[in-house]
Amino acid sequence: MIYIASDHGGFKLKQQLLTVLRKQNVEFKDLGPTKYKDGDDYPDYAVKVAKQVSKNPVTNLGILLCRSGQGVCIVANKFSGVRAALVWNTEQAVLSRNDDMANVLCLPSDFINLKQATAIVKTWLDTPFSTDTRHMRRVQKITRLEKFL
Repeated sequence: MIYIASDHGGFKLKQQLLTVLRKQNVEFKDLGPTKYKDGDDYPDYAVKVAKQVSKNPVTNLGILLCRSGQGVCIVANKFSGVRAALVWNTEQAVLSRNDDMANVLCLPSDFINLKQATAIVKTWLDTPFSTDTRHMRRVQKITRLEKFL
């Protein structure tokens, strides 16, 4: 399942992306907000997505939006099993999935438009994880670190 959320800064772009995802028959669950709330706090929504992804980090995915993308990324990465990546273009989308097995995509709504966001999301969802030994080894090291924190 794909879980998606934003704060007020990412709300407009999130709503536009939801329309695109529906048209593409992508299954997702919107974790909010459903109405624009000026001044809401990004951690509240990032937590909702990260908790869901953390429950099954192999099959669950997340998409988070805020103005810079950085805030939601910081919050999401606090959760075990979550590998959130701040992505600005399709090249980063490929690398974050292929090399780093990112399972949460963080988008900077102030710096990308709907066309760019759509391309990034499509690329990110279509990119499989690498089975290359070096990538697997690195992700395993990250997973082991989580056990000590």
